[in-house]
Amino acid sequence: MTSESPQRPDVYYGGQAVIEGVMIRAPAHMAVAVRHPKGNIVRHVEPLRGLYTGRVRRIPLVRGTVVLWETLALGMRALTFSSRIAFEEEDDEGEAVEFPEAVMWGSMALAMLFAVGIFFVGPVLLANFLESQGLDRALVVVIEAFLRLGLLVGYLALISLMPDIRRVFQYHGAEHMTIHAYEAGLPLTVAEVRTRAKEHTRCGTSFLLVVVAIALVTLLVFDLLVDEGLILRVAARILLLPPIAGLSYEVLRFGARFGANPFVRAMFAPNIALQALTTRVPADDQIEVAIAAFETALESATGGEAGA
Repeated sequence: MTSESPQRPDVYYGGQAVIEGVMIRAPAHMAVAVRHPKGNIVRHVEPLRGLYTGRVRRIPLVRGTVVLWETLALGMRALTFSSRIAFEEEDDEGEAVEFPEAVMWGSMALAMLFAVGIFFVGPVLLANFLESQGLDRALVVVIEAFLRLGLLVGYLALISLMPDIRRVFQYHGAEHMTIHAYEAGLPLTVAEVRTRAKEHTRCGTSFLLVVVAIALVTLLVFDLLVDEGLILRVAARILLLPPIAGLSYEVLRFGARFGANPFVRAMFAPNIALQALTTRVPADDQIEVAIAAFETALESATGGEAGA
């Protein structure tokens, strides 16, 4: 199936890179394509119901929080499937040996704890310390925001040096290029996809940067209005995350819808620039996997609104 079939302007396809593969979020399905160690492409598709396709996902300022949750949940499901395929080996009798799921979930739990400690707890503790030393509260909030942004950029730059992560970032680029080709009405072939940009306005990296920017303004206003201590500071950052995510998602959709406008392009230039760290130019065989994932998603699409 090619992109020449009719396209709905209100449907946005998106996805994530996984281990040796790509996940595409269709309107009511999730499709994953992974390169098997033997060279063939293994496809998987599963229907989405409930929160993933319900009415709440269409409510402005609310759907952003839903998208944030589904990015984590669907990403884990796709990652679990891809790890089973990409790391599949055969025992002495020729039987397939699957990658232990417990190891995957344990690794992800440790990674989440690490991320919370580095990107959340650390900046809050530093901000509280600086305020206790007499620094202006507004300045402290700005320092906290830029520290969190600096940690994010530094972390992405550091892990991009790892060969395995670079391959994931290549699949990330392939995913974006394939979606660009579809949105431009081009046939989904390696040659056509190869001509598209590896960056995309609706990328999750772009979403994170918008969240950081809106959080800076939101928390600055909150901290100036509320005389807070450490506990309230932490609680505010947790409780304000859903509305910040909701607003960030609407900003991202605005950028996607009016991306041809020069002013909008300039506004989102930092988001595109940041993707230089999280996307790499893919090889042809990686583009083939992304196309396989997208075609599987198109074949399974039954209507509704796809993810960002």
